[in-house]
Amino acid sequence: MRYLLCLLCCLLAGVAQAAPASKAYMSIIIDDLGQNTERDARTLALPGPVTLAIMPDTPHATDFARQAHKAGKTVILHMPMDPATGPYAWHPELPLPELASRLDAALAKVPYAAGINNHMGSRMTSQREAMAWLMSELQRRKLFFVDSRTSASTVAGAQAQAVGLAHVSRDVFLDDERTVEAIDRQLRLGVELARQQGSAVLIGHPYPQTLQVLERALPRLKAEGIELVSIAQMIAERANQAMPAHGKHGRYSNR
Repeated sequence: MRYLLCLLCCLLAGVAQAAPASKAYMSIIIDDLGQNTERDARTLALPGPVTLAIMPDTPHATDFARQAHKAGKTVILHMPMDPATGPYAWHPELPLPELASRLDAALAKVPYAAGINNHMGSRMTSQREAMAWLMSELQRRKLFFVDSRTSASTVAGAQAQAVGLAHVSRDVFLDDERTVEAIDRQLRLGVELARQQGSAVLIGHPYPQTLQVLERALPRLKAEGIELVSIAQMIAERANQAMPAHGKHGRYSNR
């Protein structure tokens, strides 16, 4: 009997050691693309499913969107929102028909966009009526939304969740401080967050320092137990649930 108990304990220990660790997923979005061909090309060359967010009011927006799509990358529209300015920018005082017109024009400039995220938008994403309209419109168009969370007062994620729109919210900004050391720290923060909550969405920009860090770090993620996934897979993994920093029990706080 003692022998059988020892054998059973050994078998159970072996099963425990063989059990796979919980998954840790990461998605990375690079914003503000379409402005500079050299930086765009360097961003396009990053390994893995990095999402490319292209601004509509840039000189290379349409050409780069086509190039990125041909290369198999996910393209999204980086939609200007107040306090951003320009011909496509959304502002709280604009009527819904004008918002719709600007969205149409912006999407026409960025072909193959699978979804959108907000460029700036600290004022605009707090506008409940406009965000509710946007999420319903994206649902109609079969596009997803990424809330860049440029303000804690955003209601974008909550409105997306309310209509069941495929969406995620950003967890970490990589390059608010534009030094290699600071960006590397933010990337490490993203890695730890992915391990803690199972996933992390990071947003950066095509700064030379950011690209330098990512060129070095992305090939090493798998060895660290981090799986770099497309934003579409991240949306599927999160199943429209808010992360702990954004709400409680999977629901967004700003409802």
